[in-house]
Amino acid sequence: MTIRKVLVVDDSAAELSNIKSIIAATGCTVLSATNGKEALALAKAEKPDIIFMDIIMPDMDGYEATRRLSNDADTKNIPIVFVSSKRQKADRLWGQMQGGKGYVTKPFTPEQIIDQIKAFQ
Repeated sequence: MTIRKVLVVDDSAAELSNIKSIIAATGCTVLSATNGKEALALAKAEKPDIIFMDIIMPDMDGYEATRRLSNDADTKNIPIVFVSSKRQKADRLWGQMQGGKGYVTKPFTPEQIIDQIKAFQ
């Protein structure tokens, strides 16, 4: 699978901008959402090739959004990579249990984000 369209979900404007610029530099189209509800709607409408999902967000957190996306026939095959300041092993395991396929902790390097894209190519 070639990664061409990426959805980035984060309620922090600074983090969103940072990840978007890293991904845009790879030549991918970047979509963005600021909470889980927006992410669900965009993922269903746009069918991105991969989603980078923050965990702690208003309205609907990343865990719930991932759970819903993973259980929806239209979006269940989209890999979701958590990008979070939560660093505990339990957070990673819980993320996997919700359907997450990867996990990057903040602060991250551009290489960590790009490596996640390459892992799903």
